[in-house]
Formats: sequence, structure tokens, C-alpha cells
Amino acid sequence: MSGGVDSSVAAALLAREAAVGGDEVVGVWMRTHPDRGEGWEPRRGCCSTEAADDARRVAQRIGIPFFILNVEPEFGAQVIDAFAEAYLGGTTPNPCQACNQKIKFDLLARRAVGAYGADGVATGHYARIAHRDGRWRLLRAVDEAKDQTYFLWNLDQPQLAATRFPLGEMTKPQVRQLATEMELPTAATPESQEICFVPAGDYRALLAERMAYVGESGPIVDGEGRRLGTHTGFAHYTVGQRRGLGLTASEPHYVREIRPETNEVVVGSRDDLAARGFVADARHFVAGAPPAERFEAQVRIRHRAPEVNCEVTLVGSERMVVETAEPVWAAAPGQSAVLYLGDECLGGGRIARA
Repeated sequence: MSGGVDSSVAAALLAREAAVGGDEVVGVWMRTHPDRGEGWEPRRGCCSTEAADDARRVAQRIGIPFFILNVEPEFGAQVIDAFAEAYLGGTTPNPCQACNQKIKFDLLARRAVGAYGADGVATGHYARIAHRDGRWRLLRAVDEAKDQTYFLWNLDQPQLAATRFPLGEMTKPQVRQLATEMELPTAATPESQEICFVPAGDYRALLAERMAYVGESGPIVDGEGRRLGTHTGFAHYTVGQRRGLGLTASEPHYVREIRPETNEVVVGSRDDLAARGFVADARHFVAGAPPAERFEAQVRIRHRAPEVNCEVTLVGSERMVVETAEPVWAAAPGQSAVLYLGDECLGGGRIARA
């Protein structure tokens, strides 16, 4: 229970089932990092003390036990530090996926079994689970605008088998309406779409605080190596970035590549960032195996990016080459490329290079 309306309604629906013979429900709020101190603090959101109070009040309202679970050390190492280290390596991380894979559906699930005797974990994610052909399948939510399977592509079979997504068949307006009808304290809580541990939305401050990285200035160059300007530290930039480059030109420049080894930021035109495919590493398939060594699918390279048809070719044990039917823009190393086939999220990988 994050303290938001989605997890509140998910808990309330399960509590309603429990009242007529369903599974017993326990509410858990996770403390992932300090609410204040160390020079930074999270905004009001899923990790603040206000959110914990909201979650507790919802649990009281629906009549279930409520616990606070401290996962601060694990979250710090596996999510926050990994996030910072990715930027220092010149890539763009996705911390929500790391949190889902390593904290919510792994650490929380294991702690829940040991501490509360739980059989599994339920969350307020907008996604669905089905059992087809002897395998657990991750399916898109009914509400396409809220679908969150992009953040769940790295879940495996045991995790899916022990997971419930009560909101998968609902739309966001239906969730809000139900929260109002149930008189949940979080019915009107606004959505939080920012990274919970990044102060004021500026990850540079986190790099300075967590990794003592203040940046070393270096050259901004074009594709031919000509110097166009000076950057404040390569980790302060991401592929696709346009603002904050400090360049004067008749046409806008976009970050095309980050080169930590030479402390260079490479820029180009918008067209320079269009690619007809990319290589991805750390591939994973939700069903435990790929459809084939070479197969057709749809791919999304960012949460809000449009899906495009593609052909996937497996290479070795961890890599895949994704050739797209139309150009994709700003395929950023470190970001996830998530594969779909119809309503099913097949899995994905992390972009290595366009």
C-alpha cells in the first residue's frame, strides 16, 4: 500500500473478497528511504510519511492489519545507487522497473512469506495475469492509457504465480469512483508520476549527494568530432535531451551519445537520433522462453513512446537485435525495450546501442 488511490482500491477489493471467504489480506507500506535528512527529501508521494499515514488510514477503514516494512538498505543499494551508477556509466536508467523486480515482487514477497505467512503479493498496478498453455502470461490492462506492463517486463514465472493485480480489468475513472463510494481517505489523492527519491525532480542533486559527483566540464561535439560547446559533466545529460545544452545554432541540437571514457557529449539533429533498430542486452521473457529464435512482435522503447512493429533476432544467451518497421527516435542506452504480441507483454531487454 503506497498511500495512493490505486493500491488503496486494490486492498479494498481484496478485503471485500476476504469478507465472503476470500484470502486474508494484510496491508504493508514500505519505507524505502529517509523522509528527511542527508540534504534531500522526497516529495509527498509513495515514500513520504504522509503517504504512510494515508495507507494506515485506508487499512483502518477497510479493516485489515497494517504494517510498515523497512527496506531502506536494499532499496538504497539496488535502486537508488544503481540509478546513480547508470548515469555515471553514461546510460539512462529506469528505477521503477528495478523497484518492481527487486523490491516489490522479490524482497517484499519473500519478507511477506516469512513475516506474515502470506502466499503472495497484490499491488495497484494496471496489468493483468492469465494462465495460457501451461505458462503464466503478463497481459495489458483494460485501461490502455494506464497500462503499466512496460514496468513489469522483467517479472518471472514464480513471481507472476504469486501476484494479484486487482485493477487490471478496471479503468482509472472506475477506480476513482469506487474509492469515493467506499469512502476511502485516498479517493482524491493526486497521482505521483515523478521518481520518488529524486529531490525536486533534479537527479543531478542526487548524483552529488549520493555519489559525490559534481561533474567535470568537457566538450560537446558533433558527429564528426567538431567541438560546439562545453558541458558541465557527462552524467548531467541523457540521449534525446534538447534543453540545457547552451548551444547557439539555427537548428536545435539533441544529445545523441554519451561518452564517459572521453568525457564527451555528442549532439546531432533530430533526424540523427532516428534509427531503424537497436541492440538490447539482458533480455528476459516472461513465459520463461522466447517465442522463437527469430520472431515478429511490437516494441516500445519508452513508457509513453508509440509501439512499432519489429522483428527480433536472438544473439547468444543474453542479446537480441530488434529491427523496426519504422524509425524509432532516441533509443537511449539503459532504457528498456519492451516486446508485445497482441495483448501479451512478452518481455524485453535493455537497450545497448542504436
